[in-house]
Amino acid sequence: MNNSMITSAASMYSLQRKLEMLADNVANINTVGYKRKTSVFEDMLTTLQPHEEDFRLDGRRTPSGFTLGWGARLSSLTLDMAQGSLQQTDNPTDVAIEGNALFRVAMPDGTEAYTRQGAFQLVPLPDGERQLITDDGHPVLDADGNGIIVPEGRNLTIMPDGFMMAEGPAGTAPEELGRIGLVQVVKPELLRSLGDALLGVSEGTNRDAVVTPLTDEQNEVSVRQGYTEQSNVNLTDEMAEVIAAQRAYQLSARALASSEQMMGMANNLRG
Repeated sequence: MNNSMITSAASMYSLQRKLEMLADNVANINTVGYKRKTSVFEDMLTTLQPHEEDFRLDGRRTPSGFTLGWGARLSSLTLDMAQGSLQQTDNPTDVAIEGNALFRVAMPDGTEAYTRQGAFQLVPLPDGERQLITDDGHPVLDADGNGIIVPEGRNLTIMPDGFMMAEGPAGTAPEELGRIGLVQVVKPELLRSLGDALLGVSEGTNRDAVVTPLTDEQNEVSVRQGYTEQSNVNLTDEMAEVIAAQRAYQLSARALASSEQMMGMANNLRG
């Protein structure tokens, strides 16, 4: 009875975490650039209980003993990097990615973060120039890790290959601004959420094993100016998973209640 109570309680805890993850996905269904989270479960400790020697009969085809499981646990949460639909905004500072890549963003503590939320803005600087930032105020970086500065009186143009130009008045030559900073995700399961649609690499993790800079030879990734990428959450799929997780949670709760009743009956037995 104690075994069944432990198994039920462990499964209920893992299912509760999955329901919280699904609720987070549904809540961000309209968040620009949001990537849905998926759960990975694994078996907990499994115990092999041997039988008495008297059970070893000649001609027995099944192995003696039985396996006792201790439930399942939520081992990790991973990001589904599937492409979301693109929505045209005609805003020149809105940028979307087609393919497996993330924008590079500078954090206040000097570290680097990544995002698919390309609803950027140009904010004026004291010298009249403008800098490209996220909607939360974090500077967007170029391929060399520097901020993207647009000279005064010029407009930002981003090519599909990520190269940026500062277009001036008619008759003036455009000024090259380099390439927008993009990284390709190698192991999305090692990315952690920093909030505000930002992703980071955990401290102590080799960054190069998680993300790698995008090179000119990787033509499967393109940048679309004037578009934003919508969330890749499918409400129908998420609600189906919610129902399945709730039913599993209810089943574990019933098993826990039954174990409690059996233990109460055993405690009330009279010799």
